[in-house]
Amino acid sequence: MAGEKKFGTALFGFNKSDVNAYIEKIIHEFDQRLKEKDDEISNLKLQIREMKARFESISAESEALTKEKERIASALITAQEKADSILEEARKKAEQEKMRLDAALEAEREKIIDIKHDIKVMRSQLIEALNKYQNLLNEMETFIDNKEQEYYKEESNGEEKQEDQ
Repeated sequence: MAGEKKFGTALFGFNKSDVNAYIEKIIHEFDQRLKEKDDEISNLKLQIREMKARFESISAESEALTKEKERIASALITAQEKADSILEEARKKAEQEKMRLDAALEAEREKIIDIKHDIKVMRSQLIEALNKYQNLLNEMETFIDNKEQEYYKEESNGEEKQEDQ
């Protein structure tokens, strides 16, 4: 600035009015710059307050989201543990049911084997009884045939005796 302005000379130094005008001009420019800086500072302070409010809002949201995330993670872990527990219980029940069904199947197989054995025994007993009855029928038939023959012989002998008499 000193290089820009040249003051007029007067008795005992520089011209007072030039110096005073220059100082007033400088003060006015300084006040204007000071006012601009004050306005800028006010704007910056306002921006800082807005940023702090946004930061606090975002921070609160972030904290809420973090808590929600932790709650969801906890719920997922609990659900996974419960699902694992249910699956394990279902597996154990299925295993027990399989063992029970295998035992029942084995018992039924044994019953079938016993029934087959009983059928074979009954078949052989039935065949034996049928053979016995067949033999009895044959014996009866033979007996009846023999008795018939005896009867016819006696009858024919009785007729001959009557003729002889």
